[in-house]
Amino acid sequence: MFSTKNHHIIPSQFYCHQECSNTMILSYFFDSISSLWLQLNNVDYEITVVLFTVSLLVLAGAWTAWISKNTPPLPPGPRGLPLVGNLPFLDPELHKCFQTLAQAYGPIVRLQLGTKVGVVISSPAAAREVLRDNDATFANRDVPELAMDAVAKGHSDIVFSPHGPGWQMLRKVCVREVLGTATLESVYGLRRREIRNTVRYLHSQVGSPVNVGEHMFLTALNAITSMLWGVTMKEEERTRIGVDFRVAVAEAMELLGKPNLSDFFPGLAWFDLQGLKKQMMGLVGRFNKIFDAITDRGLGLDGGKESRDFLQVLLQLKNEGDAKTPLTMTQLKVLFMDMVLGGTETTSNAIEFAMAEMMNKPEILKKAQQELDTVVGKDSIVEESHINKLPYLNAILKEVLRLHPVLPLMVPHCPSQTCIIGGYTIPKGARVFINIWAIHRDPLIWENPAEFHPERFLDGKLGFRGGDFSYFPFGSGRRMCAGIAMAERMFLFSLASILHSFEWKLPEGEELDLSEKFGIVLKKRVPLVAIPTPRLSNPALYD
Repeated sequence: MFSTKNHHIIPSQFYCHQECSNTMILSYFFDSISSLWLQLNNVDYEITVVLFTVSLLVLAGAWTAWISKNTPPLPPGPRGLPLVGNLPFLDPELHKCFQTLAQAYGPIVRLQLGTKVGVVISSPAAAREVLRDNDATFANRDVPELAMDAVAKGHSDIVFSPHGPGWQMLRKVCVREVLGTATLESVYGLRRREIRNTVRYLHSQVGSPVNVGEHMFLTALNAITSMLWGVTMKEEERTRIGVDFRVAVAEAMELLGKPNLSDFFPGLAWFDLQGLKKQMMGLVGRFNKIFDAITDRGLGLDGGKESRDFLQVLLQLKNEGDAKTPLTMTQLKVLFMDMVLGGTETTSNAIEFAMAEMMNKPEILKKAQQELDTVVGKDSIVEESHINKLPYLNAILKEVLRLHPVLPLMVPHCPSQTCIIGGYTIPKGARVFINIWAIHRDPLIWENPAEFHPERFLDGKLGFRGGDFSYFPFGSGRRMCAGIAMAERMFLFSLASILHSFEWKLPEGEELDLSEKFGIVLKKRVPLVAIPTPRLSNPALYD
C-alpha cells in the first residue's frame, strides 16, 4: 500500500478561484503603475523614466514571485542525473517499476525521461481527472518516433492522430461503419472459418504439445485479415499474401517494442543512431506493396451487403465520404495496420493468459467447460451466438483483463496545455502514462488482487466502457479503444471453441509459469505449451 501523506488529491476546479485572484492582482499592479505615472507627471523627465522603470521592475518581480508561490508544484518523483534524467534507473518491467514508485511518491509521479517530462498516474481518482474531467486536454497522444514516421504515416491513423476533425472522421468510420455490429455480423462467416480451421488443426495435433499463444496469434491474424479482405481475395492468393503479411507484422511488433533514443532525445531523430527508422521504413515499403496488391483487387468489386469485407466497406466510404474530411487511401492502409497490430497480439496474449490461469486452477477450467456443455452440448460446436449465454466465460475474460491488461500503461497521453491534476502542475507536452496494471491490482480496491478469481465479475456491475476508473482495460474517454466489440467477440469465440473442443494438460514434467513480460503489449514470459485431447462426442465435429 502506498502512502498518501503530503500527496493529497486536490480537485482541479479549486484553481479557478486562483485564476480569478490572479486577474484581480494583475489589474491592481497596472492601476498602481498608472497612479505612479500621474504623480510623477510634473517631475523632471529623466527622473520620471528611471523611477517608472524601477517601479515596473519591482512590480514585475513581485508579480513573478507571487505567481511562483501560488502555482501548484510539479508532481513528486525521484531525482535523476543530468541530461539522461531517470532513464538509467528504470527497470525494464516498467509497469511494476512505476507501481513501486507510486508506493514511494504517491499516485502522481514525475520522471525526467531524457528531455521529456514523464508523469505516471496510478490511482482511480487521478485517472478520472485525466480521462474524464480533462478529457479534451489529454485527447492527444505522445507519439513514438517510429510510429510517427512509419505506422502512423504522419498522424493519419486512429491511434496516434491528434484530436480534431480528421481523427473524429477516422473514429466514426471505425466504430460505426467497420467495427459496428452490422458489419461484424456480416463477416461472421469469415471469422468462423478461421476459428474452425484452428480447431481442425489442433485436432490433428492431439497428444502432441502445441504452443497455445503462437496458434492463437495465427488464428487472430488469419481471422482479422480474412475480415479485412477475405471476400475480395481468392483462397490461394489470400494465403500467399497472408504469409508475407504475418512475417511483416511480427517484425513491426518487434521494432515497435524496442527502446528508441529518439523518443527521449528528439534532437537525435535525424541521426537514427540505432538504425530503427531505416528498418521500419523498409517494412513500410513491404506493407505498401502488400496493401497495393489487396486494394487493387478491391477497386473493381461491388459486393452486396451480404458478401462484403472491410476493404469493400472502406473503399465505398472513401468514394462517398465527406468532402471536408475525406478518407484517403493512405488512411485506409493505416487503418488496416491499426486493426491488425491492435487485434492480433492483444487477443492471442489474453487467450494465452486465460488458458494458463485456468490450467493453474483446474476447478475454474472445469466450471467453464461445464457451462459450455450446458449451453452448447458435446454433440454440437460453439457458435458466436452462444457467447452471450456464457456468463462465467465472460467473467473469465474480465478477470484476465484485470490481472493481465493487454496494454498495461495504455498508449501515453499528451496534454495540449499545462493543467492541474490532483493538485500538481502537469506541463504541456508531458508524456502521461496511466498505469492500469497497478490500478487493477490495488489492494485498496480489490480483495486478494493477485488472485485469479472470475467470480468477482459475475454480478455484471463492471464493464468495458471505462465508466468506473477502478477497472478500464480498454481505456476511457474519447480515446478509448475503438475495437472493443471485435476484441470481445474474437476472445470469447476463440476461447470457447478450444475449451469446448479439447481437454488440456501440461507435458509430463513441465511446470506452469504465470510470469509476465512487459512490452507495448503484455505477454507471458514463458510461452504456454499444452497437449490437447478431444472431448466432443463425435469426431466428425472436428472436420
